Amino acid sequence: MKAEPESRIVKGKDVKFSIDDLCRMEDSTSPWDGVRNYEARNILRDQMKAGDKVLFYHSNCKVPGVAGVASIVREGYPDHTAFDPDHPYYDPKSNKESPKWFMVDVKFVRKFDSIVSLAELKSHGELKDMALVKRGRLSVQPVCEDEFNFILGLAATK
Repeated sequence: MKAEPESRIVKGKDVKFSIDDLCRMEDSTSPWDGVRNYEARNILRDQMKAGDKVLFYHSNCKVPGVAGVASIVREGYPDHTAFDPDHPYYDPKSNKESPKWFMVDVKFVRKFDSIVSLAELKSHGELKDMALVKRGRLSVQPVCEDEFNFILGLAATK
């Protein structure tokens, strides 16, 4: 799951969100809102299950990469930010009766001692087929167990 650790203002609101921000949230838990891509939405809505571990990825920053691990604590449900005209993620085509966008709730698990950078991920042949390496723009992507464990191993060596 990708987040932006550096400030970016949308409709007058800073949408920055880092693994440190997640850790500081009440119960270290937050909704993962604002996903506005159908493929990513489908993954959130249909595939992510309570208890699943996810890699927390910092994007749109100087050194993009995996910052740590979170877990899914609430499965896909309608993203209420799509209904609020004052919210940066408002979508006038979405409505409560037939919601277009979904979110999950995530809980902080751990922060890596240092970022496992995208450049480092790309340098390992073991990850050559990983969605992030092949198609990095999607904000929510599947990660197979071998890829997940390999990245945990990379983080442990830093």
